[in-house]
Amino acid sequence: MNTRTRTDVLLLVAFCGFLFFYGLGAFGLLGADEPRYAQVAREMLARHDWVTPTLQGKPWLEKPALYYWQAMLAYSVFGVSDRAARMPAGADAVLMIAAIYLFLRRLRPGSETDGALIAAGCAGMIGFARGASTDMPLAAMFAIALLGWYAWYESRKRRGLLVFYVFLALATLAKGPVAIFLAGVILLIFVAAKRDWRAILSSLWIPGIVLFLAVALPWYVMVQLRNPEFFRVFILEHNLARFGQDLYHHRQPFWFYLPVLLLTLMPWTLWLLLAVIERIRLIWSDKREALTTPEDSWQLFLLIWLLVPVLFFSASQSKLPGYILPSIPAGALLVCDYLHSRRALDTKISTWPAVLHGVLCGLLVFAALAAPGIQLNHRLAAGTGTYVAASGAVLVMIGIAAVLLRTGLRMLRPATMLPIVVAVGALLRLAAPTIDATQSARPVAQSIEAFSHEAVPVALFHTNRQMEYGLEFYLDRPAQRYENGQVPRAGHVLVSVQNAQGQFAELLSGRRVSFLTSIPGQKLELYWVGPGN
Repeated sequence: MNTRTRTDVLLLVAFCGFLFFYGLGAFGLLGADEPRYAQVAREMLARHDWVTPTLQGKPWLEKPALYYWQAMLAYSVFGVSDRAARMPAGADAVLMIAAIYLFLRRLRPGSETDGALIAAGCAGMIGFARGASTDMPLAAMFAIALLGWYAWYESRKRRGLLVFYVFLALATLAKGPVAIFLAGVILLIFVAAKRDWRAILSSLWIPGIVLFLAVALPWYVMVQLRNPEFFRVFILEHNLARFGQDLYHHRQPFWFYLPVLLLTLMPWTLWLLLAVIERIRLIWSDKREALTTPEDSWQLFLLIWLLVPVLFFSASQSKLPGYILPSIPAGALLVCDYLHSRRALDTKISTWPAVLHGVLCGLLVFAALAAPGIQLNHRLAAGTGTYVAASGAVLVMIGIAAVLLRTGLRMLRPATMLPIVVAVGALLRLAAPTIDATQSARPVAQSIEAFSHEAVPVALFHTNRQMEYGLEFYLDRPAQRYENGQVPRAGHVLVSVQNAQGQFAELLSGRRVSFLTSIPGQKLELYWVGPGN
């Protein structure tokens, strides 16, 4: 390893280490999915069961087991915590960035460091790499699989297919058959555009297919044998029905993923748009020579990879931002390839791209600095914090635009890394306490544990399901709901929305109710309810 390579690797390690792992526990688990997945992994570890995911002792068959296995390993090494629950996504992101670096170093030398750093620095990549969910495991394994296939396509060396089949199997264990479907559609469209149908036949490599089945199939067979309802729950309900119906109230307009894609590629959005426009213009002009060189085939492959998940999930009746995470690596690689080709022609940047890129970087910093006030006020309000955030954003905009106009594309990547690091650091140092206080069940669980170190029962009244799943993880015991008729007979802590004592009093006739404390950030109150007769 020469000095240049060693420096690049150290830079990648430091950048990814900060973006993906620093301050993982700065705020508690958020939403319903993070604490739910974290708790499922804890229960599987406690039972030493690597097959059936369970939640509160009941089978939870919505997702395959890859994330749970990774979290179980993290718990075994680091102990059960929200930090450990988030480590698998960060580790998967690091694996994907390493694969991008090695792929580009071998097939597109000279662009490997840019490609890896651009991919690592996308807003969507950073956000999902810090979450306890199945989205990053799918995106990482899927990306490595497609990189493996394309490495085979260009070099015809079987080890590329070996990577493709192994990591496609892992992607199938991350989130199900959607990985096979998306990969199949991407490859079919690509070979159709290239009119190279033999590539599909050649890539149907029997040893690779056997390896895919050996990796992916055993868990599916075992979980079905132990849980006969698995096929109905997982395949029919959480794959087919979720796509065709809005079962879980995640309906969004058809164009929902267009702004999501642009936001997740921040601050590289401008360059993605320029890269996509250039590639589509060449294809639209029907220049067959645009598809003959390896460089042009690579750009076409990335464009198809970028668009297929977006278009597919745009047709779904259920939409969540994480669904199109598999598109983000393709977008980052398109940006890298576009910038690398432009740099080879001319290092200069005209005024408007330099200014617009500076604006995007400034907006990223503004959003991070203004986040605490937005969390507290639920809107962007005038005040000292907002003025400071705006001033910082303006300085970033001017600084980056000036640097790019002076130095050109040569300094684009280093100049962009700085606001990315500043934005992530600001979120973790300034916004994290507010996010924790207003969005996570962790401070509520800490208040309950401060009242009693014993595992007292917990009940809820008109709180959201995020609070329910969050308390179940942080307290490691089920929470019962008054509105469902689950009023514990034993003494227990009640977590209720504010000013609701008159509503639940009739459910506790004759029982002593004592106010404990309030959680103003989440408009909740805690009560001690004495045992019933």
